Amino acid sequence: MQEQHEHSSTAGSRAVRLDSFGGPEVLEIREIPAPQAGAGQLQVRVTAAGLNPMDWIMTADADTAARFGLSLPAGFGTDYAGVVDQVGAGVTGFAPGDRVFGSALSRAVADFVVVDAAGEIAANEAHHTPDGVDDRTAATLAIAGRTASAALAVVGPGPDDTVLIGGAAGGVGVFAVQLARIAGARVLGTGSAASAGFLRDLGAEPVAYGDGLAGRVRALAPSGVTAAIDLHGTETVHTARELGVPDARICTIATQVDGVPAANGANAAPGALDELARLVAAGRLRMPVAASFPVEEIRRAAELQAGRHVHGKVVIDL
Repeated sequence: MQEQHEHSSTAGSRAVRLDSFGGPEVLEIREIPAPQAGAGQLQVRVTAAGLNPMDWIMTADADTAARFGLSLPAGFGTDYAGVVDQVGAGVTGFAPGDRVFGSALSRAVADFVVVDAAGEIAANEAHHTPDGVDDRTAATLAIAGRTASAALAVVGPGPDDTVLIGGAAGGVGVFAVQLARIAGARVLGTGSAASAGFLRDLGAEPVAYGDGLAGRVRALAPSGVTAAIDLHGTETVHTARELGVPDARICTIATQVDGVPAANGANAAPGALDELARLVAAGRLRMPVAASFPVEEIRRAAELQAGRHVHGKVVIDL
């Protein structure tokens, strides 16, 4: 049985669209027909969409877009939160009015998205939003949270570990620091001088990145570092090796280094996203929202996120 509310008619709805690949300057708001839920699908009325680096990386040029299966005209944004508006035939476990969150690859910044109710593909899914988790927060969880969870699974931190996390103040770093602390590890987080207070608030001991990093880490942790996650490039990988961390306990997400395991959100364990939401609901995990913008200011929001200096997440309100 298919149910729908008045909003989910075939009337127009807003969506951010790209008619050419490029930077924030190509993002446009268009009126388009609202997508309708088919069999096994949900139509979600989006209330918030969280931005991630992959959003503008994969729409920057045609070759990269093609690797993600994107063609023009393309949408923008992947993480979303909202309310189920329409339930397609054969769907169980969801009903109109349910609060949900998840990811919809390069189409989340829109009034409506259609996703598969089964949620077997990480970029085409819906999960129930727990009570106590607001929509802006729920809209930040999918990509960065899954990526951090996958990276933590590689290095397996515990109470006997001191973990060095490179790029700790970024969107994935915020999760990685807190998850490592929840696992009982001591965390050293690299960042700029301006991010030191932010990192302390998350539970990390800040250490400035750049030349001489290994020496600064030794001064903070004379007994050594036992694991490392590099969320930015390769500096943390090379520092960890210099400090004697075995390759098996080093992980990268943004680059490949021979001998070092890499992780991405697609590798996260089943149930990882629901567990993150439960931790948020329980007050054990928090996701700082650095800035929120109305959808009309999508270009400004994308520019801020792409600058890579924001502490926490950038969210679009719809």
